[in-house]
Amino acid sequence: MRKHNCLSHLFVTVAALLLDTLKFIVLAFRSRPALMAENLFLRKQLALYLEREVKPRRASDATRLTMVFLSKLFPWREALASFKPKTFLRWHRQGFRLLWRWKSRPRGRPRIPVDLQRLIAAMARDNPTWGEERIAAELLLKLGIHISPRTARRYMPDDSASRHGPASQRWMTFVRNHAQAILACDFFVTVTVTFQVLYVFVVMEVGTRRIAHFNVTKHPTAEWTLQQFRELITGEQPCRFVLHDRDRIYSMELDTAVKSMGVDILKTPFRAPQANAYCERLIGTARRECLDYLIPLHEKHLRRILKGWVTHYNRGRPHASLGPGIPEPGVAIAAKRCSGHHLPVGHRVVSKPILGGLHHEYRLERVEA
Repeated sequence: MRKHNCLSHLFVTVAALLLDTLKFIVLAFRSRPALMAENLFLRKQLALYLEREVKPRRASDATRLTMVFLSKLFPWREALASFKPKTFLRWHRQGFRLLWRWKSRPRGRPRIPVDLQRLIAAMARDNPTWGEERIAAELLLKLGIHISPRTARRYMPDDSASRHGPASQRWMTFVRNHAQAILACDFFVTVTVTFQVLYVFVVMEVGTRRIAHFNVTKHPTAEWTLQQFRELITGEQPCRFVLHDRDRIYSMELDTAVKSMGVDILKTPFRAPQANAYCERLIGTARRECLDYLIPLHEKHLRRILKGWVTHYNRGRPHASLGPGIPEPGVAIAAKRCSGHHLPVGHRVVSKPILGGLHHEYRLERVEA
């Protein structure tokens, strides 16, 4: 309603200015004695109102602009009768402010559509652990809409997750060059609601960022860990190296048994967790996006929670290090990119809650006519 009133007021002002301009053009063709006589005739009538001290009505915006423009053509101070000079100067300054405000209007990229702005805000509210890079990757891979993380950040609520800067860790050259053939593994602990300590063993493919295997136990041993490698290394995957730290669980007998499976062992240096930074980052992601928000009741419950999160991590979560991409892309990935920032015609956005609504996966669905 307010916007409609502003537009109508602007229309009335512009129409009045055009009418005054037309009158000025008509007067330009009249003789100078005729204009002088009309001017004196109007002054005599105005003097009658001044003698009675009749208060004039408030001047409209169109009247003010017209008087400012006409003041450039003659000495206006002598012609002022109903207004003070400082009032007229204030109108002049207001006109200049409007002029420079119009000249200084933003001329950058146009804003993205309102429905996309609302979608970004909803994604940030529904997924409190997501940053702008995650939202931009989700829009690109799932919905086919390409926007920069900085644009996504502009439309996120102020209380959403903060922006994440570029990583500052440096990787070993060997690990980076042979990432497609390396399995990185590590242990981390979690505590149940009854304060029972559980150990989670996780193995990831460094090249694809896919979680290849995980399991939970109360008492980790070398024999238990070796059994996990037996279930994982079947000879079907192109695995050449296993990267782990120097924990006592990785005994000499375990390394020998793993080598007999046709892979080599890479041990990280002492006190150098950054050498196995892929697993360290994975463990941090598991805590920030899952275990910091869900308290397991027991070992079976923790295994069930991690199973749902690992499936989301491998098949639904975009990874910035992959381009962005997904370790196991499925049919939900948008094959054709949209033009501009608009959704394809005849489609709608469908969200699927993960882990009880802690995360959501988005995809396009055709709307049936």
